[in-house]
Amino acid sequence: MTRLAEAALPQGDLRLLETGVAQRLLHSTELARVAYVAKDGTPRVFPMLFHWNGAEIVLSTFGGLKVRALRARPGIAITIDTATTPPSALLIRGNAEVTEVEGIVEEYAAAQRRYAGEEQGAANVAAVDRPGTTMVRIAVRPAWVGVLDFVTRFPGGTTPDEFARRGQ
Repeated sequence: MTRLAEAALPQGDLRLLETGVAQRLLHSTELARVAYVAKDGTPRVFPMLFHWNGAEIVLSTFGGLKVRALRARPGIAITIDTATTPPSALLIRGNAEVTEVEGIVEEYAAAQRRYAGEEQGAANVAAVDRPGTTMVRIAVRPAWVGVLDFVTRFPGGTTPDEFARRGQ
């Protein structure tokens, strides 16, 4: 997809997952910031390692309050972004599919290898892989996608010139 074609896609279009910015972030070692609504109705955000399998963002955990909250209210928003200037951000919305897995979630091991390297990733997995280990696989199939790169794509769908005129 050409850069011009990428810039023409509206925010929300799932084809944004195919853009250079999205692909770079989906295969990066940036943390995903995951937002959900807790049992008490208040919003929560937590950072997590993630794995993109080509169709879903998969988050893995060992349970807890966020799992119960996601089962009750599966709506979720995920941001994967850079701390550079200009920043790049991938915004995803969807519903979480929560599944208990006996043993280690396959995507957890893949994420550990991507973030920490083969050797350290294997050591990280081995440290938690014990008889009786149960993990939770949280799979999010994107239903809405946004991309911001502050070069060709800006908040609110403005053009680079419109964005530059803000505040003048």
